[in-house]
Amino acid sequence: RRVLGPEHPSTLTSMANLASTYRKKGRWDEAEELQAKELKICSRVLGPEHPDTLTSMANLAFIWKGQDRAMEAISLMKECVQRQQRVLGASHPYTISCSGTLAQWEAEPASLHKSEPHVTENSRLSQLS
Repeated sequence: RRVLGPEHPSTLTSMANLASTYRKKGRWDEAEELQAKELKICSRVLGPEHPDTLTSMANLAFIWKGQDRAMEAISLMKECVQRQQRVLGASHPYTISCSGTLAQWEAEPASLHKSEPHVTENSRLSQLS
């Protein structure tokens, strides 16, 4: 960042790679902070529908999912898939991959969507009836 600047493509790639490493190590807060910064810069510099921005968006959704913020993750992934379909096309491998992830997340029982505590509570109460 010091040498190339905060908006250089290599800097952005390094930020995304480090955020991915944090995510894989379970360092969710650090991963989220870095990925959110990288997404903001990508959106501003490359545009909100640039393929790199869309990848960054999907990466942030994965982080949120790992933080048990399923509803936020699903919402962001939906937006990402919609943009991918517009920009890359429905048959592009990235679009297909993110669409599959989205479908999987949406198919999970509501009790796994911990970012919606009332849904979990309602599910628990209905099981007691």
